[in-house]
Amino acid sequence: MKLLRINHLGIATLGLDEAVDRMARLFDMAPDHAEAVPEQKVQTAFFPVGESTLEFLESTDPEGPIGKFLAKRGPGIHHVCFEVDDIDAAVAGLLAKGVRMIDEAPRNGAHGCRVAFIHPSETGGVLMELSQGR
Repeated sequence: MKLLRINHLGIATLGLDEAVDRMARLFDMAPDHAEAVPEQKVQTAFFPVGESTLEFLESTDPEGPIGKFLAKRGPGIHHVCFEVDDIDAAVAGLLAKGVRMIDEAPRNGAHGCRVAFIHPSETGGVLMELSQGR
């Protein structure tokens, strides 16, 4: 597996409107992309920062992953996403090493990317996402 770059930092927020307003107030920035990701039960807004992005995530369902995260930990950094050259090979390689995965097969994410999450018990408590596409 080859990590190409940090693609984005995922930040859980109680509301996208407030997050968008905060980015405008602090940094004169507007999102360059926003979309719903029904499979993940979230609305997202993306802010480009150099070659990486900040992804703000608002839950659309308290039982979804972001809803549960917010209930347990509150707003803040949710995950780090690494762009990979071949997500199928990356997931297969990790599984072959016995790495605990949240996703044992890539699934659809925002921007039409294919994504898979590594369980935080494998990464020192940090949720890590692998992404390919776009």
